[in-house]
Amino acid sequence: MHIEPGVLSQAKVAFASISAVAVLGAHLPALFKQPSQLLRTLLAATFFSLFMQAFHMKVGPSELHFVGAMPIYLVFGFLPTLFGFALGLLAQGLLFEPQDLVHLSVNTLSLAVPLIVLHHTLGRKLSSLTVAQVLKLDAAYYAGVTLMVGFWLSIGEVATPVAAWATFASSYLVIVLLEPVATLGVLALVRRWRHTRAGTLCFAARASSPA
Repeated sequence: MHIEPGVLSQAKVAFASISAVAVLGAHLPALFKQPSQLLRTLLAATFFSLFMQAFHMKVGPSELHFVGAMPIYLVFGFLPTLFGFALGLLAQGLLFEPQDLVHLSVNTLSLAVPLIVLHHTLGRKLSSLTVAQVLKLDAAYYAGVTLMVGFWLSIGEVATPVAAWATFASSYLVIVLLEPVATLGVLALVRRWRHTRAGTLCFAARASSPA
């Protein structure tokens, strides 16, 4: 889901930076209302960074990553995941891929916008955490991510063939099929600590609810 340096003009990167700051800034007051969400944000950023580094490969005009979006979202909650994505991308740029810092805001929006849409649609209506429900969440989220990547490529300085983007988009089908299994496994582990003080502090209420 990374946009490589040089694809976008400086003006478009500046626009993305303003947009990313606006999106995160609008959600910042809600994040600070509950101090426990700050801890969850750090945990979300840590796990997101580990997931990204665990598996990533070049596919077409972008990269296929194991993002771990749904385990992170369901375990830590919406706001910690939103800010965890931004912090995780920042950490990745500082520690592993300095060239990605150029498009930090672009890549943040590629993950954040689909998450916001998902949270206010399917996330609000989620009644149970069955395989089918989690599969639906994954499919909707990664469809959004691939569309965001397609958007950036469509306004890039270099023309990208639709077939190249389609190759990248189709690669995420593997993630959509595998991530629900990981999600349900993680949630099963989390529920073992749902009544502990640490579990209440670290995990969102939904992560501790019965399947």
